[in-house]
Amino acid sequence: MLFTSLEFFIFLPVALALFALLPASKRWLALLIASYVFYGADRPVNLLYLGAVTLLVWGCAQAMQRTTQVRSRRQLLAAGLVLVIGSLVVFKFYDFIAAQANAADLGLSLPRLSVTAPAGYSFYAFSAVGFLVDSYARRIQQQCGLGQTALYLAWFPKILAGPVERATNFLPQLLAGLMSTPERLVLGCQLIGWGLIKKVVVADNLAPLVDRTFGIAAFASPMDLLLAVYFFSFQIYCDFSGYSDIAIGVSMLFGLQLMENFRRPYLAQRTAEFWGERWHISLGRWFRNYLYIPLGGSRCGVLRQYLNLMLVFIASGLWHAGLGYGVGWTFLVWGALNGAYQWAGLATDPLWRMVADRFPKLSRSSTLRVLRILLTFHLIAISWVFFRAKSIDSAWLILKKISLNLTEIPALLSRFPFTTDHCIAFALITVLIAVEIVDERKSIFQRLAQAPVVLRWALCYLAIFGLLTLGRWQTHEFIYMQF
Repeated sequence: MLFTSLEFFIFLPVALALFALLPASKRWLALLIASYVFYGADRPVNLLYLGAVTLLVWGCAQAMQRTTQVRSRRQLLAAGLVLVIGSLVVFKFYDFIAAQANAADLGLSLPRLSVTAPAGYSFYAFSAVGFLVDSYARRIQQQCGLGQTALYLAWFPKILAGPVERATNFLPQLLAGLMSTPERLVLGCQLIGWGLIKKVVVADNLAPLVDRTFGIAAFASPMDLLLAVYFFSFQIYCDFSGYSDIAIGVSMLFGLQLMENFRRPYLAQRTAEFWGERWHISLGRWFRNYLYIPLGGSRCGVLRQYLNLMLVFIASGLWHAGLGYGVGWTFLVWGALNGAYQWAGLATDPLWRMVADRFPKLSRSSTLRVLRILLTFHLIAISWVFFRAKSIDSAWLILKKISLNLTEIPALLSRFPFTTDHCIAFALITVLIAVEIVDERKSIFQRLAQAPVVLRWALCYLAIFGLLTLGRWQTHEFIYMQF
């Protein structure tokens, strides 16, 4: 069930009505029922996988809470992690590994399983891993029952594409009793509307231009490829952040606060800021809390810190490989490239601090800030080529054709046959950037709350008009639902 479907706009009011009819202490039960209906609507068999993971992690957590022996608790944790992560690896990579091994003629003949990961499995598997680790560390309250654990993993706004919410934030809200307020209802509706605009107006209008060009990369002109790289950078951002905005907004309607997942990422001045503070924040914190810090983080010397950073980004690349744009080596390159960006950032950090100390006016100048933002954006855009391309060869071809013709771009631009679709795409991106710049200074939702009533309603009707006239409804799934 897509957030952009008619079925969802029927389902949501029914779930809200059921939620409102129950007392605050029992409302989690209505949300659990709604979540299982939502998740099982298209493919009921997916509920079997979700139920199995839920029983596994809850059983392991209960056993860890009951025993005081450190060795037994570690064994329970290890068993739970092996089963959850192992199943994720099988779903994502077994057939790919079998194909690569058979093609390498190593004397092996591995059978194909042809298994497909259930929708959202990557996301709730990561939530399950976090739940197990937090249970082992005794960060989760003991009165959390099977029902609350099931709702944490199955909560329908986040199950398909996040945010990857921590149990230590989600479960206390359930145990405290769920109540919504008029302010949360208003902000929730605004977030839903903004998320829909990002998805069906911006991302889905960019998608045809991106798909067409990346599909014929070998025959596309350098100008087409350059535009496709820019368009994909904004497509994936609006698609994914649009989903997160809707998920957070819907949760607010039910009195639940999910963590912020995107914070105007293309205004980042460093790639470390992009990945650590602005893009897919919940996943970044998951890797920090459950992989980077356990590996030693920055506590074990510079070389170990560099290694840990690269391992985290390679793991992120492997996590992204799967359905989406297919299983391939491109995601490994994408992860390693972004890891190399972090290395470069660490190496040049002393230089930037020296510049800031010696030339404080220069370091605070708007010109330097804009240049750093543009540099960071283009570094990330280059990495997106490997994310989106069908193969490493295709990604190199795209980058090669663009780089060899950079000096010719002004001439190519003047002769390029721009279409109405191109003009709409540029206009939408321009509006998006303008809103993001305004939002960086002060939240647009705070500005709306303080604006005159006439202006608020005018913007509301303008948004509805844009959704109806420019929106491409149910034409594309959310990209990250496929991972």
